[in-house]
Amino acid sequence: MAGIKALVLLSFSGAIGLTFLMLGCALEDYGVYWPLFVLMFHAVSPIPHFIAKRVTYDSDATSSACRELAYFFTTGIVVSAFGFPVILARVAVIKWGACGLVLAGNAVIFLTIQGFFLVFGRGDDFSWEQW
Repeated sequence: MAGIKALVLLSFSGAIGLTFLMLGCALEDYGVYWPLFVLMFHAVSPIPHFIAKRVTYDSDATSSACRELAYFFTTGIVVSAFGFPVILARVAVIKWGACGLVLAGNAVIFLTIQGFFLVFGRGDDFSWEQW
């Protein structure tokens, strides 16, 4: 039952993050939908972790080169997701208020993704592999 509560909480926080992102695009003062391209970063960010988890078999090792490379790529993707709206605001494609809302949405969504891996990535009875 604790896994279901965690799943509901993660779904709620993901919806909050997407709401911030949509507000940054759809409010009448902003009205530019370029920040929606950060959704690509949200979709791509877990892929290096999935590949590294599939390739590395010994989970007893404290570190492996493949896992460290996956962390590096994931960090680059997350930093790019935070940098993209700042660059758009800097070149006056979007307003700074929209940039702030998109950055807030990014923080909430990436914390939700991290929470998902913390809750369902342990490999016990109730794991994300069941979904």
